[in-house]
Amino acid sequence: MTAFPNDADGAVLADLAAQGVDMSQPMLIEFAVDAPDENSAHAIEEALSKDGYDTQFYYDEGEPDEDGEIDPDDEEFGPSWTVYANVRMVPAHDEIIRIQSDLDRIVVPLGGKSDGWGTMLE
Repeated sequence: MTAFPNDADGAVLADLAAQGVDMSQPMLIEFAVDAPDENSAHAIEEALSKDGYDTQFYYDEGEPDEDGEIDPDDEEFGPSWTVYANVRMVPAHDEIIRIQSDLDRIVVPLGGKSDGWGTMLE
């Protein structure tokens, strides 16, 4: 079994390998980019698209608290805007780190930040 770096990205890769995923084959990986508001999310989506990324915009209206109210200032359960940059690639640690760094280069000036990645298993 391949050894992966001892960090969050390495742990996800190790988990995929442990589930029997062929780590030598390309897969669709979704890199999440958090945006502070709707206008920033649209600007981030446009900038990533111009840089060649396949993007998707997602708005989560948030989860109501025990009183049925949604707190717009709650960072964990309040409304949020996310842009996903989808990349078909072989899941290699160095390349994942490089892409996250590239995303930050593009989105940080627009108020965004790279916030992890994931993939759907069949």
